Amino acid sequence: MIVVTGATGRFGSVVTNDVLGRRPADEIAVVARDPAKAAALAERGVDVRPGDYDDPASLEKAFADADTLLFVSASDTTPGVRLRQHRAIVDAAAATGVGHVVYTSAITAEDGQSFLADHTTTERAIRDAGLTHTFLRNTFYTEELLVPETLATAVDSGELTAPAIGHPLVTATIGDLAHAAATVLTGSGHENAVYELRGPGWTYPELADTLSAVTGRPVRHREIADEEAGPMGFILPLLRHDQFGTATPDLELLLGRATTTLEQAVRATLDRRKP
Repeated sequence: MIVVTGATGRFGSVVTNDVLGRRPADEIAVVARDPAKAAALAERGVDVRPGDYDDPASLEKAFADADTLLFVSASDTTPGVRLRQHRAIVDAAAATGVGHVVYTSAITAEDGQSFLADHTTTERAIRDAGLTHTFLRNTFYTEELLVPETLATAVDSGELTAPAIGHPLVTATIGDLAHAAATVLTGSGHENAVYELRGPGWTYPELADTLSAVTGRPVRHREIADEEAGPMGFILPLLRHDQFGTATPDLELLLGRATTTLEQAVRATLDRRKP
């Protein structure tokens, strides 16, 4: 049985749909804090199990008979909260004898800084529990930086502003990362592997050029000071880390194809704004 946590979230839902294209529904279970939100999956024959990262007993029930578990990392980065939730998941996986834990870790997890340090600790906990595992060290989502409103504003104003990063950004789309996860969940030979999942690098000047090409309207890039970066300022120190500028082959190897291009990502982003 393949058991997927976070199945109603934006990452887990894409993984689940992908896995459903590869395995019969009766071989798949999903864990949802609110099972009602997974009603559509239940209608397709998926076993929907209640489970809450803050309720360890519910996790043991949800992980019963799991041959492979997709452990989607918690989204609450409040200091101490995510680590407590992750410890509950690791303990439940060990207690129920989960055969293989596939964990959505993060770029730089070998020595994570800031909120990424939670992944370093979680990887260590999984190893210390003696669980067979695969660590998917996902880069940041391209969708986090290609925000529809931001791109639309750049097209309308003719100017895309961003602070200096110092290297191309090796982000990847949710769809590509989810497809890679589904490949590991349904494939073989991934035991105790660590995959550094990153896309090809892109820069903000390239993004401006791509917006121009896609829309037929001139867009130029203007570099701004860090103080003008707004919400993006919080992650600037991480984006400037060398690993965010270093491409790896693992994502394309798992995909069996090229990753989503910047142009494809831009088109998809702008399409989301269409009525």
